[in-house]
Amino acid sequence: MSKILFVMTGADHWTLADGTKHQTGFWAEEAVTPYETFRAGGHEIVVATPGGVVPTVDQASLAPEANGGQQGADRVAAALASFAEIQHPVRLEDVSLDDYDAVFYPGGHGPMEDLAVSPASGRLLVAALDSGKPLGVVCHGPAALLAAERGDGSNAFAGYRVAAFTNAEETQAGLADRAKWLLQTRLEEAGVDVRAAEPWAPHVVVDRNLVTGQNPASSAPLAAELLKKLG
Repeated sequence: MSKILFVMTGADHWTLADGTKHQTGFWAEEAVTPYETFRAGGHEIVVATPGGVVPTVDQASLAPEANGGQQGADRVAAALASFAEIQHPVRLEDVSLDDYDAVFYPGGHGPMEDLAVSPASGRLLVAALDSGKPLGVVCHGPAALLAAERGDGSNAFAGYRVAAFTNAEETQAGLADRAKWLLQTRLEEAGVDVRAAEPWAPHVVVDRNLVTGQNPASSAPLAAELLKKLG
């Protein structure tokens, strides 16, 4: 049995360009689908957040329209209710990578607010990348990669191929013109090789020990790839 660290946002809002606080958090599908996959494989899950705060679910991610209808929404809500570890997170600042076999970052707009500028998360990501341990990041989770800087100021993920929530998807979601910055653009500016696929279609990119997914639909295939890497 492996021990997998879920690094989740502690933010309940995303500050837009005009200062408005857009209510958000983590995206339910991107947390519960990998959680169910890993637990079914017999693995242990530990949740970490900045400051150890209990993460907030983005209420929009529980809506029927985000889950293919009411039946899907009910399934995701039930799965989230059974995700007991989410109610008892450890402090991200206290985490040691040595205690874990793999690391996973779900998305939601929350990481754009806190993980993108978190030194603790940045250090963990650099360590995970260099360790060769499986590292999975999905949707807006790759915002955290922006804080993963080496001593010379370069981004540790520069030159890596990744999937992440695209500018086209942010535009279609209606928030691109209100955002301070766009994830795909910032990653590319940091030297990360973003491989964009069709909006909303499942898309997973594997580069060495890094497994990334573009959007909520990518969380299931990403979890399957991480399981392969765990053996």
